[in-house]
Amino acid sequence: MASAAEQLAANLNLGVLSKATELKKRIWFTLAALIVYRVGTYIPVPGVDAAVMGQMMTQNGAGILGMFDMFTGGALRRMTIFALNIMPYISASIIVQLLSAALPALETLKKEGEQGRKKLNQYTRYLTVLIALVQSYGISIGLESMRGPLGAAVIDPGMFFRFSCMISLVGGTMFLMWLGEQITARGVGNGISLIIFSGIVASMPHALANLLEMGRTGALSPIFILVFVLLAVVVIGFVVFMERAQRRIVIQYPKRQVGNRMFGGDSTHMPLKINTSGVIPPIFASSLLLIPATVAGFSSAASGNSWLGWVAQVLGHGQPAYIALYAGLIIFFSYFYTAVVFNPQETADNLKKYGGFIPGIRPGSATADYFDYVLTRLTTIGALYLVAVCLLPEILISHYGVPFYFGGTSLLIIVSVTMDTITQIQSHLLAHQYEGLIRKARVRGKGR
Repeated sequence: MASAAEQLAANLNLGVLSKATELKKRIWFTLAALIVYRVGTYIPVPGVDAAVMGQMMTQNGAGILGMFDMFTGGALRRMTIFALNIMPYISASIIVQLLSAALPALETLKKEGEQGRKKLNQYTRYLTVLIALVQSYGISIGLESMRGPLGAAVIDPGMFFRFSCMISLVGGTMFLMWLGEQITARGVGNGISLIIFSGIVASMPHALANLLEMGRTGALSPIFILVFVLLAVVVIGFVVFMERAQRRIVIQYPKRQVGNRMFGGDSTHMPLKINTSGVIPPIFASSLLLIPATVAGFSSAASGNSWLGWVAQVLGHGQPAYIALYAGLIIFFSYFYTAVVFNPQETADNLKKYGGFIPGIRPGSATADYFDYVLTRLTTIGALYLVAVCLLPEILISHYGVPFYFGGTSLLIIVSVTMDTITQIQSHLLAHQYEGLIRKARVRGKGR
């Protein structure tokens, strides 16, 4: 008995220590990768005068470029190799997912399991390179036309600068894409979301200092600053509540008789989140709106074209067209991404295969219709919640000049990514506890 107890304690301690060490390695790897990302946001693109670029961003950063700079963690303001950030990869993911729902060939690949997923990921990478090349060329042309009080933004314009700028920006984007995949595979949390999250969080102290400075100089009244901070706290609480809210559908399993014993007859529930799509719709919507606005802004600055300038002005931050398009894209991607991650017919078929059913609903197509009915209404609530969280603070920002870092999109990303990362850490810990219980049961079986 004593030897069995000692063996049990030794196995449990060894399991806990080994798994705790594995979790620590994942956390340290994630932190190291994010540090590498932050270091890269300070490596400048060759040939760009950072002082001129910073001054021009300070003068013109209240619009769409200010939001883009927020997502890049200040890399655009400093015009570094990570100035495009991960946005081309997000845009490519949107296009591939849209095409996979429309083209039968890509839809077949999606259903082929791991091999199909690898091919779709490869197509996404190729498209990322193409989008990054187009955006980097537009940025290089726009940089050559920029002049500020301190002089020109580009020290030696020409084909060599355009080539080096494109290589730097495309290489930076591809490295971030690879880094995000490594974080997802070997770290904790979703790598792409954590890269955007770290860029926003790293710039928040500076944004808070600017907000307090605006209060000190009288640009904003102290009462308004207090109300805005309280609004941010309320938004955070509302986001946490809505992200955890779910509709639980009761699933019943029939009893089965095996010999003289009865098995089954259990009931469980299937949780359906109100916001199934998470933070994806605001990120997708922001990235799509940034592409035409940025290209139009740089192109109009380079060519002096009036209609491009009009497009840049119409799609400016806080403009009615921008707000309407932003809300529409959020609603669209809420439904689209929910349809991608949850297939009612497939879920109903799996339930029927294993004998499960919803009380009062016939198995098969009736169950799929019920899932679709419930999910459509949940997605409607989730989409309206995302629109409210993202647009209400944005309207205040556009009218009162508060930094973007306190907007609904940034707060939604911060809260959602934090909750997702904590959930993954808890899942690792829970899996470790299950393994400890399994070892305990095995040792007890050997002791007998």
